[in-house]
Amino acid sequence: MEYSPEHSVSYSYKLKVKEAHIDNLSHVNNVVYLQWVNDISEKHWNLLSQNELKDKYFWVVLRHELDYMNQAVLHDELTLVTWVGESKGVKSVRHVSIYKEDTLLLKAASTWCLIDAKTLRPTRIKSDILNLIHPGRPS
Repeated sequence: MEYSPEHSVSYSYKLKVKEAHIDNLSHVNNVVYLQWVNDISEKHWNLLSQNELKDKYFWVVLRHELDYMNQAVLHDELTLVTWVGESKGVKSVRHVSIYKEDTLLLKAASTWCLIDAKTLRPTRIKSDILNLIHPGRPS
């Protein structure tokens, strides 16, 4: 099954573009988009997980793939949306989309690896996490 926002617990928030986000071309710097991808990923995990899970696991990024579709400029109001796609073994793919109104500015897919906090080694993604991100998923 391909997971999408309809099959996964999604999360979104809005932000306004500030002067600090702008580069010498007068639009949001590419590195800022990557920071936003990381920020929403962390916020979503923190909302989904309880302290017990945060004590047992943490995530490290293995890969970011970003497609820049359009640009944002100073004072634009943006909506960031994230959800978790395929999750198997030790890896999970998180998707992030950034919009200005109905215009898609960025699509990102980041591959994350789940790490056991005690052993500091990759660990399989088990039902305690899968049930958080894909409730009602088929067995």
